[in-house]
Amino acid sequence: MSANPLDRPVWSMLHGRQAHLAAVTGAAVRIDPAYGPFAAARDDGPEAQAALADVLRSGEGAVWLVEPGEWPAPPGTKVIRTAPLVQMVAQSPVPMRSGDPECVRLGDADIPAMTELALATEPGPWGARTSHYGAFYGIRRDGRLLAMAGERMLPAPGFDEVSGVCTWPEFQGQGLAAALIRQVMAGITARGAVPFLHSYAGNAPAIGLYESLGFRIRKEMVVTVLALA
Repeated sequence: MSANPLDRPVWSMLHGRQAHLAAVTGAAVRIDPAYGPFAAARDDGPEAQAALADVLRSGEGAVWLVEPGEWPAPPGTKVIRTAPLVQMVAQSPVPMRSGDPECVRLGDADIPAMTELALATEPGPWGARTSHYGAFYGIRRDGRLLAMAGERMLPAPGFDEVSGVCTWPEFQGQGLAAALIRQVMAGITARGAVPFLHSYAGNAPAIGLYESLGFRIRKEMVVTVLALA
C-alpha cells in the first residue's frame, strides 16, 4: 500500500487527525455513519477484508471506499457501484476577490436547507453531521440558500479537503461556487494548509472550474461502494 496519505484519504483521516470520528477501528475502519458512509481496510489481505465485511454486517448500510483503484469485494459482500474520480490539489489557490458575493458561515440552523440542497444536487455523500466536518459557507438570496461549500477530510497535516460544493441548478453559471470555494480555500490557507478535493472524473465543467481556481489533478482515484451480498 502507498505511504502517501493522500492516496488513501479515508484510512489516513481515520487514523490521524479525524480518528475521533471513527465508529469502527482495527484492520478495517468506518467513519461514524452520521458523517457519511466512508470506510477503508488496512489492505486487501484476508484479515483486513474479513474485518471490512464485519463493518458492513454492523448494519449501517453500504460503505464507500476512496482508493487509487477499485477495491475488491470481501467474501459475503458485493460491489454495487464504482466511479472514477480525480484528486486535485491547489498548491497556488486563487485568493478571494473584492467583488465576490457575501459568503456566510453556516451553522446548525442551516442544516435543513443544506441537506435539501445536497440531496437534490448530490455533490457526494451527505449525512446528518456532514456539515460538522469543518467550516461550511453559503450564499443566500431573499433568505434562500442558493449554494454552499465546505471542508471534509483531513488526511494529513497540511492538507485539508474542500467538499460539499453545490448550487441549485437555476442559479448555476453565476460564479457562486467559485466564490464559495475561494472562501473555503482562504480559511484553509490561513491555517497554513493546502486545499485539495475530489471530483467525479466525468464532470468536465466542475474540473474546469477547479482548474480555474488553482487546482491541478494529482491522481486518478476510484470510489467503490460495497454492500452485503
